[in-house]
Amino acid sequence: MMELEICVESVESAIAADEGGAQRVELCSALSEGGLTPSLGMLRAVREAVKLGVYVMIRPRGGDFLYSEAEYAIMLDDIRRMADCGADGVVLGLLTAQGELDVERTARLVEAAGPMGVTVHRAVDMSRDLNAAMEGAIQAGAHRILTSGAAATALEGGACIASLVKQAAGRIGIMVGGNVRPWNLAQVVTGTGASQFHTALRTKEQSPMEFRNAALSLGDTDGNEYARYRVLTEDVRRLRAAMDAIA
Repeated sequence: MMELEICVESVESAIAADEGGAQRVELCSALSEGGLTPSLGMLRAVREAVKLGVYVMIRPRGGDFLYSEAEYAIMLDDIRRMADCGADGVVLGLLTAQGELDVERTARLVEAAGPMGVTVHRAVDMSRDLNAAMEGAIQAGAHRILTSGAAATALEGGACIASLVKQAAGRIGIMVGGNVRPWNLAQVVTGTGASQFHTALRTKEQSPMEFRNAALSLGDTDGNEYARYRVLTEDVRRLRAAMDAIA
């Protein structure tokens, strides 16, 4: 059976992923930043609301994946706290200044995660050598990597992903991300040979706020504080159905 992981940043989206047939969610905050560590309160609420696997993003800030010692200490602490709150796994990624996977510090994070699963996220796509980054993730003890094949989409990176699947030879899971949708899934599966997939499937909705202060914008939101994004159950079901049809 193909595995489906949905990226979410709310309780409602996690419930939609569960009802739609996903095996796992990647719980984040600030998806506009590519995903940051969510609050403990959010994890507790999601854990109480769903039965599927919950993996938590461990990323203390946006931007690159070269972390200071202070930021690294936060990541270690967040991992321990997420474990205490019922997370099934964590999602993380660290690079060196030279663009290589930081194997030593990744291994320490994997050790801190203990029995939880560990996914190394698309920091590997930003590395100097994706195949070497995968080997580093194996050396560090991670359970899977998330990759688009260092391309903008999984379709474009298909050949690279296929080479990773072959090179991995079952030593680590290769989870494919990058605009995976029901209408391109068959092509992605054929092109990569993968069986684990990750997608956000977010739908943009307008806020129910009636009063809006158009003269002020808070944060880097392109002037739109009144847009919200959530996952719809029917979208997850369509992707799950497409997977089951192939399997």
